[in-house]
Amino acid sequence: MSYVQLLYHIIIRTKANHTVIPLEYSEELYRYIGGMIKNKNGLLYRINGMEDHLHIFTSIHPAIAVSDFMRELKAETSKMMKRTRGFENFTAWSEGYAALTYGLKDKEMIISYIKNQREHHKTVSFREEYDKFIREMGYTPDERDWGR
Repeated sequence: MSYVQLLYHIIIRTKANHTVIPLEYSEELYRYIGGMIKNKNGLLYRINGMEDHLHIFTSIHPAIAVSDFMRELKAETSKMMKRTRGFENFTAWSEGYAALTYGLKDKEMIISYIKNQREHHKTVSFREEYDKFIREMGYTPDERDWGR
């Protein structure tokens, strides 16, 4: 028997950070993503976001590469939003994403962080937040990412 516990905090943003995910319609998008994750034998622990980005805390089946999961998630949610009332201004997701791994001991902290996104962004911009995550992963944020 194999035991695998991979918890991912995934951050995706809209192309060029356009504010095109209306908060009043976001629950529909979150349910759709939750269904996708469940259909792939994953677990969604928490999802939340703002008009220009999403935070997803999930485990995905270990047989699925994160890059494959993200490619499909972005493709399928793009199709869904382009045919759904309320998302008429959505054009695309950004080229990349951030996927950070956490241990089980961090689970409640990350859930709380994602749950409080809207309050958090009253004082911290998404760019500040994203750059912090990129630095935590050991990378230097690339200025070119903000136009993609």
